[in-house]
Amino acid sequence: MSTTPYGWHKSSRSGKQTSCVEVGRTADGTAVRDTKNRSAGYFTTTPAQWTAFLGAVKTGRYDA
Repeated sequence: MSTTPYGWHKSSRSGKQTSCVEVGRTADGTAVRDTKNRSAGYFTTTPAQWTAFLGAVKTGRYDA
């Protein structure tokens, strides 16, 4: 998997919050990093992993 992310962006739902994550693209998937600590690095996912994660978030799987 390519790990050179580009096109980083924060969710439009984040508003002016600073405790957010940013999502970037790679040649073969998605990258995620902490907005407040970009120098800590990022992790990458495959398209299938990212789609499964988004589906779980949208259905409330991680809601407390």
